[in-house]
Amino acid sequence: MSVTDTTSSLSMTDLLANSSVKSTSTAANGLAAATQSATGSKSLGKDAFLQLLVTQLKNQNPLSPQDNGAFVAQLAQFSSLEGITSLNTTVSSLASNFSSSQALQASSLVGRSVIAQTGTAKISDASKGLTGTVNLTSSISDGTVKISDSSGNVVRTLNLGSQPAGSASFSWDGKDSSGALVPAGTYTFKANAPVNGTATDLATYLPATVNSVTISQTGGELMLNLAGLGAIALSKVQTIGI
Repeated sequence: MSVTDTTSSLSMTDLLANSSVKSTSTAANGLAAATQSATGSKSLGKDAFLQLLVTQLKNQNPLSPQDNGAFVAQLAQFSSLEGITSLNTTVSSLASNFSSSQALQASSLVGRSVIAQTGTAKISDASKGLTGTVNLTSSISDGTVKISDSSGNVVRTLNLGSQPAGSASFSWDGKDSSGALVPAGTYTFKANAPVNGTATDLATYLPATVNSVTISQTGGELMLNLAGLGAIALSKVQTIGI
């Protein structure tokens, strides 16, 4: 007596195919769950990357496993991510230290006298006079520094004479052309000299007092707020005095 099995049987190919579909589905679900667990609504970080890699290993298709070279490449990416994260931390720390250094530097400058590249000076006591310098790009045979008051009137003209290239100093005793002391106020200094046969305006460096300092929040240059003259970049300061 024979018994006939009328139920449908699955071939080995069908079993492997079903296994492949289930593995793929499981892998996709596992990766999705890992992503959600590791990141939530945040961007991927190194911990999330490692968790996703482990999940990928657990849920890879047994019929088509991940190539070893691909895993090595992913591990290399993980190492690079770790290095970038450490670099960002180091750079942030350096930026913080730089800001602290700027704040300390700024506090030491308040109240100090500086000589900065500017064309104006605030005179509170003319009897003390003023000493400045002119930046010469080349030697000159003659030159002048004209001093004007706030109304634009020239009160005194100083002769520079023959000077070599570099910084040429000049002194003003605080008196006008008639020998009288000028009143307190803001005065403009304009240096001019013939350079290669052409009359050329020259940069002047004059004394001023630092009232306050502005620190950049983006890592920019310190700005010195000079009494009666406004803000000027620290790089334009030639000398810092007492």
